Amino acid sequence: MSDEQPVRLHCFAHSAGGVSVFDGWAESTGPGVEVRAVSLPGEQRRRSEPRVTTHEALLADLLPPFTGPRCGPYVLYGHGLGALVALTVTRALHEAGVPGPALLAVSACPPPHTPSALPDVRGATDADVLHLLGGQGAVPPGSDEGIVLRAMLPVLRADLELAKALEEAARTPSSTGPLTTPVLVVSSQANPLAPPTITDGWWQWTQGPVRSRTVPGRHFFVRGGRELPRLLGRACRVAGRLARQRVPVG
Repeated sequence: MSDEQPVRLHCFAHSAGGVSVFDGWAESTGPGVEVRAVSLPGEQRRRSEPRVTTHEALLADLLPPFTGPRCGPYVLYGHGLGALVALTVTRALHEAGVPGPALLAVSACPPPHTPSALPDVRGATDADVLHLLGGQGAVPPGSDEGIVLRAMLPVLRADLELAKALEEAARTPSSTGPLTTPVLVVSSQANPLAPPTITDGWWQWTQGPVRSRTVPGRHFFVRGGRELPRLLGRACRVAGRLARQRVPVG
């Protein structure tokens, strides 16, 4: 049995999702992978804290653990808003000259340079927000997901504000040049907000290889099922092996 440190899979949830969406993933990712669900301020384990809505506040909260001593290669994964969070952290590490993840995995998220479907919540009514998120096919009318959207609207508005801030920051050219991090883009056929064609745009965000995979489901395919965590587990093992091969020994 290998005595290597497991590849840590740091997971960021979609808007209003919370880390509970990753419950049970440790059983599906397979050997050699350690799942670490990352809570943002205001989410579940940190619900007493105010939610962050700016690029600067997000990095002040998330970046320190990734700039300290590392125990082997790791992977950042995010779904929806979580994908923008994972990209933001990866770019910040790159700009700081700190070794970043062995792989950036994103799902259900168009690349930041594409025309955004997100509403400007500063001027949008609640009806506008619900229409965009629930009325364009991402959530079936009358579904449990639609009910959840209404109940979570205050949280959604804060998360949409954060998403806008992260998109705008990502569009600012980096003084250190483009990423070299490998990227895995996961999409679903039944998601009109982020169809499989989004993969093409992610090529512009790294000089590293970009791979794509398609899984069943609609926008919230991160919830339930084993196919996605199994896919990410395999990707982690490959990324970890390649990262270790690139590190000189001795």
